[in-house]
Amino acid sequence: MTFDPVLIAAAVIPAIFLLVKVEKADRLEKESPRLLLSLVLFGIVATAVAFLGEMAGISLLNKLLPEGGTLYSILLFFGVVAFSEEGAKYVLLKKRTWKEPEFNCQYDGVVYGVFVSLGFALWENINYVLSLGLSGALIRAVTAIPGHACFGVFMGTWYGMARRRAAAGDEAGSKRMRTRALLVPALLHGFYDFAASSENETMNIVFLVFVVIMFVTAYRLVKHVSANDSYIRDYRFGIPK
Repeated sequence: MTFDPVLIAAAVIPAIFLLVKVEKADRLEKESPRLLLSLVLFGIVATAVAFLGEMAGISLLNKLLPEGGTLYSILLFFGVVAFSEEGAKYVLLKKRTWKEPEFNCQYDGVVYGVFVSLGFALWENINYVLSLGLSGALIRAVTAIPGHACFGVFMGTWYGMARRRAAAGDEAGSKRMRTRALLVPALLHGFYDFAASSENETMNIVFLVFVVIMFVTAYRLVKHVSANDSYIRDYRFGIPK
């Protein structure tokens, strides 16, 4: 693997473009550069955490099932890869932002989720592009990087709702929203990888339809949550936040 500034730019630019678009949709109160940069860095750290989880999961899976079967693929993509990657993102997202004073609007959850996800995608993409070249950069620019952004949108949407529920004193509701913040992107990620890895022509068509629907839905979610954003008020201690 050699350093090539053109390939690095091809790997980084799509992620930066999406980060800027999501950040611009933050209407009420912009997040500090300090916080946003830390979220990207946490996303990069998540790649290492996910890698360790994937290696452990694959090692266990190989002891249970022969490689290459349908059940093996389902457990690999849905159980090992998806939950290792989305789980790592979610844990680091919550650790960095749950008690962050700037987390005072519901749309903030979307911003945070996307920045962590695209930090993850950015670092992952650099490694792929240095291995696959510009052709690999183009493919990932239109599929994998927006895919991670979409997973971040879904995670952040429910994560922001969880923060609002917690501020209102609804801990049970907050826990349900946090569960969805992990489960929904993990299932989407699992199906994305499972369908993308298939050599079946029908499944390839299903993958393309799935990607289009997911992208459109995520885009609409960003527009909806941004347009309906409001400040989170914390009345648990009688003091508006």
